Amino acid sequence: MSGKLPSLKPAELIRILERNGFWRITGRKKHRIYTDGHHIVPVPFHRRDLKPGTLRSIIRLAGWTVDEFLEKT
Repeated sequence: MSGKLPSLKPAELIRILERNGFWRITGRKKHRIYTDGHHIVPVPFHRRDLKPGTLRSIIRLAGWTVDEFLEKT
């Protein structure tokens, strides 16, 4: 059963990705692209909290379930 997603700013999500083996491969104005060698994850970069659907999509692209993501935060 998946837990409730926390509200995160893009910078906080990026720190979680980097702590778990992702690195930045490019970053232009509105999006920064991260990879772990197997998955490619675009992260919108702005000052607002990420919407739950966007965060859920990023988690899926990273190859994680919501529960795995919550353990990594």
